[in-house]
Amino acid sequence: MASSKSRWSSSQRSLEVDGSDLSAVEGAGILYNRFVPHLQARLPRAIDELLAALNAPGDALAPAALAIARVEYPALDPSPYLQHIDRLGEAAAARVGRCTAERTEERIAALSAYVYEELAFSGNRDRYEDPRNSFLNEVIDRRLGIPISLAVIYLELGRRAGVGLEGVNFPGHFLVRAPAVEGDDIIIDPFHAGALLSEIDCRHLLRQQIGEDAAFDPALLATATRQQIIVRMLVNLKRLYVRMRSFPQARFIADLLLAVDPSAIGELRDRGLLAYHMDDFASALRDLEQYLRMMPKPETESPDAREEATVFEDEQDGHSEEASESSQIWEHVKTLRRRVAGFN
Repeated sequence: MASSKSRWSSSQRSLEVDGSDLSAVEGAGILYNRFVPHLQARLPRAIDELLAALNAPGDALAPAALAIARVEYPALDPSPYLQHIDRLGEAAAARVGRCTAERTEERIAALSAYVYEELAFSGNRDRYEDPRNSFLNEVIDRRLGIPISLAVIYLELGRRAGVGLEGVNFPGHFLVRAPAVEGDDIIIDPFHAGALLSEIDCRHLLRQQIGEDAAFDPALLATATRQQIIVRMLVNLKRLYVRMRSFPQARFIADLLLAVDPSAIGELRDRGLLAYHMDDFASALRDLEQYLRMMPKPETESPDAREEATVFEDEQDGHSEEASESSQIWEHVKTLRRRVAGFN
């Protein structure tokens, strides 16, 4: 069944985002839901910078995270921010170096004290959906973020301080892990001032994010690669823009997602539907036809009856509801063909 929060109507070109709460982004200082001049002109540079950062040796996250900010900050110079992170990393190394023992717990405590007490980074509980929480330049300037953007800061400073850390793609709430030399790994919550989480805490967090019936699996604490972390940041932004009805920005982010993973057919579908909503019928037709071609083809089903996930995930619970969308998309494609043919 299609999501009641966000779905495309099969009878008309209409993206429904029921009950969107835009109060969280009021006063953000960025003009959304309006025409953005030359937005697509920024795309090639953003793609080049993002792919270069993802393909660079090592584990650095900041260059890729700053490349994402091109959607709102076309003139952003990443160099001062990268240099600032380097300086913070040097200070973090000094704090960690004062530890009298090599115990992982003590080193984590020193790093967290520096990040959350001295530097005063914190989770933005009051305006969680402020888009600035997702842009690393703004997170650094304002010292506010969401779990994954704060995790990028924590991981970058930890790496420079010689503290072994890994990102964890936990459902609904990004976490950080410090692999232990002996005993259990240490799980860190970057949103709540570096709080250490036990397995019981993780189980409780999972129920908070997914629901009381959510089953915990240790695999949920698997290490996230650099690409997985950046993709999650992009998906977060795309969902936010869709909720805000900022479709040009959402389409820009879908372009970045497809540049990172051209086989992501769900992103191809979403980009096509966004183009359709923006009256770019030729682009919508191209993407949606390609989406239908790339979909797995069950032997017993026609294109009109294929099962696919909802166009945009339910933003309230963070997980997608399976729905039959392909027949609707096929109807859109037929309508688009007629429209595009009429323009020729």
